[in-house]
Amino acid sequence: MIARKNVCVIGAGVSGLAAAKAFAARGHNVTIIERSTDLGGVWEPARSYPDVQTQSPKELYRYTDKAMPDSYPEWPKGPQVYAYLADYAGSHDLTRLMRLNTTVLSMQRRTDGKPGWTLDLKAGDQLSREDFDFVAVCTGQFNEPQTLSLPGEDQFKAAGGAIMHSSKYNDPGMIKDRNVVVLGGSKSATDIAVNAVRSGARSVTIVFREPVWRIPYFIGGLINFKRILYIRAQEQMFASWGIGPLSRLAHLLAKPLVWANWRGLESLLKTQLKLAKCNMVPKQRIEDGVNCSVPIATPDFFPMVADGRIKAVLGTFDHYEPNTIVARSGERIAADVAVLAIGYKLGVPFLSEADRAKLVDPDGQYRLYRLIANPDLPDMGFVGFNSSFCTVLCADMAAQWLVRYADMQLAHQPGDREMRDNIEMMLHFKRVERPAAGVYGGLCVAPYHFKHFDELLADIGATRRRRNPLVEMFTPPDADAYGAFLATAPAYQAG
Repeated sequence: MIARKNVCVIGAGVSGLAAAKAFAARGHNVTIIERSTDLGGVWEPARSYPDVQTQSPKELYRYTDKAMPDSYPEWPKGPQVYAYLADYAGSHDLTRLMRLNTTVLSMQRRTDGKPGWTLDLKAGDQLSREDFDFVAVCTGQFNEPQTLSLPGEDQFKAAGGAIMHSSKYNDPGMIKDRNVVVLGGSKSATDIAVNAVRSGARSVTIVFREPVWRIPYFIGGLINFKRILYIRAQEQMFASWGIGPLSRLAHLLAKPLVWANWRGLESLLKTQLKLAKCNMVPKQRIEDGVNCSVPIATPDFFPMVADGRIKAVLGTFDHYEPNTIVARSGERIAADVAVLAIGYKLGVPFLSEADRAKLVDPDGQYRLYRLIANPDLPDMGFVGFNSSFCTVLCADMAAQWLVRYADMQLAHQPGDREMRDNIEMMLHFKRVERPAAGVYGGLCVAPYHFKHFDELLADIGATRRRRNPLVEMFTPPDADAYGAFLATAPAYQAG
C-alpha cells in the first residue's frame, strides 16, 4: 500500500500544472501555492509583453495528454498559450487546488518526526504555517526578474523617463512618439524592439553585449528549424555524458563532417539574416553555444536593423542622464523609456541558506539528479528546472518521474550514493567537457532532449521508449508518442 501524501506544489505555471496533475492522478492530496493573481507563470497576461509567442512549434510546446487546438498557429501567441494552460487546469480539475495571492516565505524540515516540510505562507496580511509530506518546487527559471541599478536613475525619471523590466512592458501605447532603448540580447529584447517600432516609437535602440546566433523559424526560408535542431540525428552530433570509448572514437572520426555541417549552417544564416550588413556576426562557433539560450530570430528584427529602424549598439548601460542613456563606450543615446530585457534570477529563495548550499554549488551549478531531485533534500523535487526547447514536454516528463520517485515506484529507484555519483559526473561534464551545458545553473537539457527523455523513461519503467527508427532519428520529439510510452509503465495508485 502506497500512502496518500499531502503534496504542496509551488507555482501554477507550466511546471506547476504538470506536477499537480501527476500527483493528483496518483491519488495524492495536492495544494498549489501561487503568489500571483492567476495561473500561467510567464504566460499570465499581466506578465506577458505584446506580441510574445513561443519559440517552439505548438506540437512541441504541449503536454503529453492534451494537444493545442488545431486553430492555433504553429507558434502560438501569449494569449493562446495562456488559454491552453487555463483549459488544461480546468480539464484536470486543478483550479480548485490553487491558492492564489499566496507566497512561500520559508520552508524547513518538519520537527514532528514525520517526513516532509513545514512551509511559512503569506496570503495578503495573513500568515500561516503548514506541514506537507512532499514539496514539488515548480517556480522554474523565469521567476524573479533581474534588477539593475545605475547612477542617474532619479534624474532620468524626474525628466519624465521610465525604466522597466521586460516583464512589465505590456502597454505599447506608452512608447508612442518616445525614444525607446532596450537592454539585452534575448528574444524578448528583439521582440520588444520590433514591437516598439510597430507601435510608433520615435526611435528604437537595442544595446547588447555581443552578437549571438539566432535561428529563424524557417532556415533558408524553406526548412522549419524543428526539422534540423529538434531531431535525434542532430543531437548525436554532440558527444554527451556517460559515453564509452567506442562512442568517443565515433565522434572523433565524424568530427570533419560535423564541422562542415555547422559551417554550412553558419554561412546560410549569415546570408539569410544579413548579419554582416547588420554588423551582428557572432564570434563564437554556432555548435559551441547550442543550449537553452539560443534565441529564435524575431521576424523583421534583422531587416529593421539593416534599414536603420532599429539602431544596434554593442555594449551595455553605464549611467542615466535626463532624456539620455550613456553606454560604457561613452556613446550617448536619446532615451525616454528604458526596457531592461535582462532575464530573471535563478534560485529558490524560500529555502534556508543551509539547504540552498546543498542544492547549489558556489559556482552556481545545481546539484540535481536527472535535474529533478537532490538526495540531500528528501521529500522534495523540482519540476521545470530541466529547461529545454520543448519546455512543456520536459515539465510533463519530469512530473511523471517525480511522483514515482516520491512514491518509491520507479522501476529503477536510485539510492543516495548513486544519485550523488551521477550528479558529480554530470557536473564534470558541464564544467569541463561541454561548458555550454552549464548555462542557467546547468539546468539546460538542450541539445540532449532525447537522451534526457530516454533516461527518464528507463527509470520510470516504460516498456516502449522509441518510435520507428527512421522516424525517431529524423523527426522532433512527439508528445503523443511520449504519452503512449508513459502508458506502458506499471500502473499504481496511492491510498
